[in-house]
Amino acid sequence: MFGPQSRYRDHFDTLEAGGWLPRFNVAPSLEMPVIQQERDGTRRIVLARWGLIPHWCKDPASMQRPVNAKAETAASKPMFRDAFRRGRVLVPADAFYEWRQAPGGKQPYAVAMRDGAPFGMAGLLERWQGPDGDVWSFAVLTTEANELVAPIHNRMPAIVAPEDYGRWLDPACADVAVLQKLLRPYPEELMRAYAVSKAVGNPANEGPELVEPLSGQD
Repeated sequence: MFGPQSRYRDHFDTLEAGGWLPRFNVAPSLEMPVIQQERDGTRRIVLARWGLIPHWCKDPASMQRPVNAKAETAASKPMFRDAFRRGRVLVPADAFYEWRQAPGGKQPYAVAMRDGAPFGMAGLLERWQGPDGDVWSFAVLTTEANELVAPIHNRMPAIVAPEDYGRWLDPACADVAVLQKLLRPYPEELMRAYAVSKAVGNPANEGPELVEPLSGQD
């Protein structure tokens, strides 16, 4: 889920960008804000579709559009390696959802920062030039789950520490080993997880009630 632009402007030190409405339930193919950095250090928020289309793709309809990429291998995979070197972005969020297998079926959980602050997930951005113009798309990098998320799911988004935003976004940085060290599981003591309504399983559902804790869960 992501909030209003004003919530991210100061946290990520970005310029003004086109406005958007907060969303509490984001599905693949929808547009989300991502943060990129120019060589002069200027950071901008742009909108891109969730589901990466590599720039070399001939026909997007003929291939899958991955929403995630493993942090451990993205730098060497043909689908992601160009974007890993020249298209690194942050995907701002206030929480993400993961699903846990339970006796009564899968149960969704919201995972957020304990202090309520926004955070930046590591992402890869691509520009595909189609017959109707440029299409910007992205994938979120994932890593092994920390001890908080592991009982829910074995993977989690690679959340970049605020002090590492500049290094991750720096288009001049090409050292894969240095960059991969930034993609470690985020400290579990700084996060919280709680059960939420199964309504988040339907992309048509939208609203702040989706992120509210179930009774007795927070």
